[in-house]
Amino acid sequence: MQHNLKAWQQQTGGFSFQNSHRNAVLESSLSDGYKAPSTRKTGTTIAGMVYKEGVVLGADTRATDDMVVADKNCVKIHCIAPQIYCCGAGVAADAVIVKQMMASNVELHMLNTGRQPLVAMVTQQLKQMLFRYQGHIGASFILGGVDPSGIHLFSIYPHGSYDKLPFLSMGSGEAAAISVFEDRFKPNMELEEAKQLVRDAITAGIFCDLGSGSNVDLCVINKAGVEYLRGYDKPTTKGKREGQYRYKPGTTAVLSKTMTHLPLEVVDQSVQVMSTE
Repeated sequence: MQHNLKAWQQQTGGFSFQNSHRNAVLESSLSDGYKAPSTRKTGTTIAGMVYKEGVVLGADTRATDDMVVADKNCVKIHCIAPQIYCCGAGVAADAVIVKQMMASNVELHMLNTGRQPLVAMVTQQLKQMLFRYQGHIGASFILGGVDPSGIHLFSIYPHGSYDKLPFLSMGSGEAAAISVFEDRFKPNMELEEAKQLVRDAITAGIFCDLGSGSNVDLCVINKAGVEYLRGYDKPTTKGKREGQYRYKPGTTAVLSKTMTHLPLEVVDQSVQVMSTE
């Protein structure tokens, strides 16, 4: 008994894949067609870049439920601290709840220390939280801000890994957006150039990805403060019909005409009186 208890309490290093083996056994042994849960397809385009004096974040505003557009004006840029904002991609509920938890933790940190939070500290807490859940939180984030140590831009993935780069893009429209950055990004860009570049990157994701759409939101963060540009651009506005597309009867010639008579037989007939009271 003591030997079994020691074996149970023995600590092994590395990751545990027991659940993966369990799922494989269940899929192969059960006859009622058991299937392990699959990842959920989501759609979004979020992006950010560092410019001369700060950070510009951008996002589209379409929220989808499978192939249905659930919300055409969804907010995807969230405030964590006065000069630290994040963009969320993936499952909307996960992204919003994680943002709220991080904002609460950062507020408690500010009250406890009496100092403004650092972007690196927020990134550390966020990636540790996502790593703790091993990817079951289906949300990715682009975190940007300005603090006493400088200008920072991070991307955090659902499993807890992160990058720090001068320009970033995430979501299903990532490939289209990042191609715009790689073609036109330059260090120390002016504010208006940076806003136009982020706008064009998000627009590329909107036009090249069905999961992204509607409007473009921007958020400019620098030492002077934060400028949240809600509805900065509407690239998918419906245009006006320039001409009339109605044709007169007889415009298209009828080449042949065939009529087929279908014999019908009454099989059953019933009459029901509807109550009018």
